[in-house]
Amino acid sequence: MVAVPPVPPARTGLPTSPDDPRIDVRRSRRRTRTVSARVEGETVVVLMPAGLPGAEERRIISEMLVRLARSRGRRGARSSDAALVERARALSRQWLGGRAVPESVRWVPAMTTRWASCSQGSREIRISESLRDVPAYVLDYVLVHELAHLVVPGGHPPEFWELVRAFPRTERAMGYLEAYSRVLRSGASEGVGDLVDDGTG
Repeated sequence: MVAVPPVPPARTGLPTSPDDPRIDVRRSRRRTRTVSARVEGETVVVLMPAGLPGAEERRIISEMLVRLARSRGRRGARSSDAALVERARALSRQWLGGRAVPESVRWVPAMTTRWASCSQGSREIRISESLRDVPAYVLDYVLVHELAHLVVPGGHPPEFWELVRAFPRTERAMGYLEAYSRVLRSGASEGVGDLVDDGTG
């Protein structure tokens, strides 16, 4: 068995060892195969089946730490509000013909009932901090969704969805967000699969 190398601390600020006290392992007898991990502040929550041997748990945790670190590294370029604005403008050009021109796009503290919001009057888009670690295609879908509100005001009529569905990974992103929402609401006592998804599949 090939050992999983530790993640350099400077890259992520996340735990780098299965023995780190910031790792919260939650075991469930209802979870039979899937393993998932998410970051909550400085804690990594790992959800796995109950009854695994200690060595297997350590191997899984090490793998999840490496995957989280890689995932965060790929997403680092979008961490600032300025990067978010540039990303939104690029998506508008690519999928909406450049018709959506936001005044601002910024991260905001996690919202209780939505992933993002758009004020059509001020043309401001706000994206929940809880989406910082989702796969790139999921964040892109959320941005396209909010940008579409600037083109088709007044809710979600068919014309709105026609625009949004021009983004080719709309359905997959919606499915991811539905599962992610259940994980966040329930504390993930039941698995929804491995949410450390790099969006390449």
